Amino acid sequence: MVSKRDFTRAYEQGVRVRGSVLALVMVANGLERSRLGLSIGKSIWKSAVKRNRVRRVFREAFRLTQHELPQGFDLIAIAGQPKLEPELDATCREWIALARKGAARWNQSTPEERAAQRARAAEQRAAKRAAKPAKSTGGRRAPASPPPRTKGADA
Repeated sequence: MVSKRDFTRAYEQGVRVRGSVLALVMVANGLERSRLGLSIGKSIWKSAVKRNRVRRVFREAFRLTQHELPQGFDLIAIAGQPKLEPELDATCREWIALARKGAARWNQSTPEERAAQRARAAEQRAAKRAAKPAKSTGGRRAPASPPPRTKGADA
């Protein structure tokens, strides 16, 4: 996948499947081949070296399993857990299983069903965020501001 438009379309219209190593967002692309997109968060891996390692493993797994994957899909791979250090064999196995599961889900659902499912998921996420307690400051208080200065009182 090349453009931001492709990623936006996949996130808005695609089906999602999750495994322990990676999560996939899949949408039909109308081509004879499948295309790969990667979404590796900077907020999870501060180190560019580690982010690039995850990207390399995901790309290599896609390359090795490409002939076993359903054709005609855009696939966005997202790391399945924070600070993941994926192994190629496990990633390849999960890649095939998730791609097949996602293609089956795509073929069985209508666009309206996918939109309703995304709306339900968004509502669940919003409810979960609302139910979380406010973050504490760890017992620390903000420093007190100095008292206002008055003219002539101290002089």
